[in-house]
Amino acid sequence: MTTVNDILAYMDTLAPKYMKMEWDNVGLLCGSSNQPVKTILVALDPFEDVCQEAIEIGADLIVTHHPIIFGNLRALTDETATGRAILSLARHGISAINAHTNLDCAPGGVNDVLASMLGLQDVQIINPSGTDGQGRPWGLLRMGYVPQQSLEDFLDEVKATLQCDGLRYAGERPVEKVAVGG
Repeated sequence: MTTVNDILAYMDTLAPKYMKMEWDNVGLLCGSSNQPVKTILVALDPFEDVCQEAIEIGADLIVTHHPIIFGNLRALTDETATGRAILSLARHGISAINAHTNLDCAPGGVNDVLASMLGLQDVQIINPSGTDGQGRPWGLLRMGYVPQQSLEDFLDEVKATLQCDGLRYAGERPVEKVAVGG
């Protein structure tokens, strides 16, 4: 039977914990590492509605990008959204794990996928933090190039590719060099 710890071990092969930013909180944040896992709910954020959906589908584990516990948690009560979410998961025996900045930094992770989706060429890591066990550099931000185009054309392409309604931006110069960070 697959356990939470097995899922964590696999995730560590994709986005090792040592790649997280110092201030971040990743890994098992709620539940038991020995818990058997049959059903997993994957989501961006561990909001209350996500936790409720996990309960409704009978999930044993939620895997999110953003952590359920972030910052200084001083109390665990039903008076906050975070408290309600964690208490709800605990009552139903659902564990919660996440890969946040470690997945952003990892080779092949969020920022490499984002750079690829946007068609960036000659992608480099801005200020690499180190190299992984395979000798690949890792770090938070990526930078690459697109054929020179108007800002408007580039933004239209970004909106279409990422399926978003709008973007915040500054400037009006043509685009050729692009940095991304998830």
